[in-house]
Amino acid sequence: MSTQPIGIFDSGLGGLSVWREVQRLLPYESILYYGDSGRCPYGPRPAADIRTFSTEITQYLVAQGCKLIVVACNTATGAAIAHLRAHFPLPFVGMEPAIKPAAIHTLSGVIGVLATRGTFAAAHFQRTRERHASDREVLVQEGDGLVELVESGRAESPEATALLRHYLDPMLAAGADQVVLGCTHYPFLREPIEQILGERARIIDPAPAVARQVVRVLDQAGLLAPAGQEPHYRFVTSGEKPPMEDLLGTILPAGLTYTIETKRMDSS
Repeated sequence: MSTQPIGIFDSGLGGLSVWREVQRLLPYESILYYGDSGRCPYGPRPAADIRTFSTEITQYLVAQGCKLIVVACNTATGAAIAHLRAHFPLPFVGMEPAIKPAAIHTLSGVIGVLATRGTFAAAHFQRTRERHASDREVLVQEGDGLVELVESGRAESPEATALLRHYLDPMLAAGADQVVLGCTHYPFLREPIEQILGERARIIDPAPAVARQVVRVLDQAGLLAPAGQEPHYRFVTSGEKPPMEDLLGTILPAGLTYTIETKRMDSS
C-alpha cells in the first residue's frame, strides 16, 4: 500500500475529465493534477516540444512524491510517453485511442475519430488503427478550435455547437455510427455533441477505461492507498486560476476540499 499521490497531467483543463473518473473509482487516493494551460494547446506543436513539456511536468510530479503518473492528454501520450517510461522509474498510464471498442460495436463499419493534429500524427495512433480497425472505415477529423473553447469556458456556446456540427455532420453523412473522442478536452463538449449525433451515433470516451487501468496498475504494484485514507486534492495550472476554478465547480463532488495553485515550468 502507498499513501503517496497519483499524478495526472494534461495540456490544460481537458485531463480533468480523466481526473473525474479516477477519483470516482479511487476515492481514497490523493491526486495531484497539473494542467499546462499556459502552453495550451499541444496539438499543433512539434513532438520535440511536447516531449520537453511532458518531461518538465513529470519531473515536477516526481519531486512532489507521485507514485504513478497519468498522461491525460492524447497528444502528449503519442509524443512523449515512451520517452517518459524510459527515463523515469515509476509506472505511467496514457491515453489509448478508443478505436478498438468502436471497431467492435460499429454496425455500419464506419468509425469517426475527433482528435488533434498531434494525436493523428503519432505512430501510436496509426498502430492502434491498423491493429484494431484494418477492416473498418475510419474517418479522422482534426478538432481545430475545440480545445480553446473548453479552456475559455465556452464549451456550451453557439460557437462550439456550430464548430462541432461542421466536424460531425460529414461523419454522420458518411455513415459513422461510432464517434471516438480522441482528446481529453472533448468530453466537456459532450452535451452539444449528443445533440448533434442524436440516435445516429454512439460517443466513445476513453476516460473510464483509463481510470480502470490506473486501478489495475496500482493494484498489481501494491500501491493502492489504504481504504479509509483521507485524500488530498491539489490542482496546479500554468495558466490563470479562474478557468480552472470555474470548470472544477462543475465536476467536483459536493463538499470535496481542494487547493488550486499556479506554477509555470522553466521553458514557459
